[in-house]
Amino acid sequence: MEGIKEKADYCLNCKVKPCSNKGCPLHNEIPDFIKEVKEGNIDKAYEILCKTTVLQGVCGRICPRQKQCQGSCVRGIKGEPVAIGDLEAFVFDKTMEEGNSLSKVWSEEIKENKKVLGDKKVAIIGGGPAGLTAAAFLAKGGVEVTIYEKYDYLGGLLVHGIPDFRLDKKIVKQTVDNILDLGIKVEYGKVLGKNLNLDDLEKEYDAIFLAFGANCSSKMGVEGEELDGVYGGNELLEYDMHPNYEGKVVAVAGGGNVAMDCARTIKRLGAKEVKVVYRRAREQMPAENKEVEEAMEEGVEFLFQNNIVKITGENKVEKLELIKTELVQKEGDTRLSPVNVEGSNYIIDADYVVMALGANPESFVKDLNLSLNKWGNIEVNENYETSRPRIYAGGDLAGVRGTVAWAAFSGREAAKKIVEKLKEA
Repeated sequence: MEGIKEKADYCLNCKVKPCSNKGCPLHNEIPDFIKEVKEGNIDKAYEILCKTTVLQGVCGRICPRQKQCQGSCVRGIKGEPVAIGDLEAFVFDKTMEEGNSLSKVWSEEIKENKKVLGDKKVAIIGGGPAGLTAAAFLAKGGVEVTIYEKYDYLGGLLVHGIPDFRLDKKIVKQTVDNILDLGIKVEYGKVLGKNLNLDDLEKEYDAIFLAFGANCSSKMGVEGEELDGVYGGNELLEYDMHPNYEGKVVAVAGGGNVAMDCARTIKRLGAKEVKVVYRRAREQMPAENKEVEEAMEEGVEFLFQNNIVKITGENKVEKLELIKTELVQKEGDTRLSPVNVEGSNYIIDADYVVMALGANPESFVKDLNLSLNKWGNIEVNENYETSRPRIYAGGDLAGVRGTVAWAAFSGREAAKKIVEKLKEA
């Protein structure tokens, strides 16, 4: 990466450290690792990052930095914030290039911890950000770890949820290999409820961490949603089963990164027009501003303060009825809420509609004999414990805020709680 020294020198190494304490979900020691980059101590910078994260190469590239670390940077008050993501990604890339690794950084700790917990075993179901992070920190804690994964690869949404143009899959592979090098075992092609049984795993393992995500797209509940040509955004990205978009008009409902990934992917696959329909204003979009700007540059159109009322067509999508919204302050709410403007309805043509409004767990979760909340997520306490003893859950499955860093945080913290519990046993 160009200009790394200049980017590192730009950091003030301030005492308050809002980038770490307020902005970063993982509380990475940001000024400390940047100080080592300034001095050319890349191995030391990597060691500092490894205290809190094992996804440096990933988070450095795809985190919504303007809403997290860089959005809290003191330098950003009067100018540009420190390029924290670029620096984190650089440290990971340089570390991999020079042959350093998690197993080397943590080797002594792992040896000592194995003396205490060497015979304890934990199963992790799901190899996405939460599962991978939990696996790494459990291994660091001296636990024998096995990941059960339904696909023939690890990474979860890092592989099938984030397009290549946002995250090079070579980085994901390096990240996964670095974690597995800690001695973690993997069983591929294992699906809970089919060839994997929770009751059987309970008999074999001292604890289980559920981290298989929640990737069933939410629906709007509007008329016409059952027509052919209406897709869930999460499923489109995960299974890569796109229809032929050549010359077609596609509407994407939603304002998060999944909506941006869908819109940009569909545009790249040849759609004539891609329209993002979002019921709030641009500044309220959960998607990172950079992703919105790049989508605009690529020709994606944005219909802010618009809502879908109805989808119409003979068997398949043909038109959308939209209504304009205004933002009002409702009593007790801190956020402006969208309210439909009566009589502002209008019709647009559309060949496909993609729902990218959030996601829910798969239906089989209700059969796991675990307490669920009203959204269908697995309920956990402050220690990430579910209603069944020795079974923990994290990431989207447990309703954790939907970014990679927050999922990783839940995996790390759950791992720490599991290790503490195993030490008491």
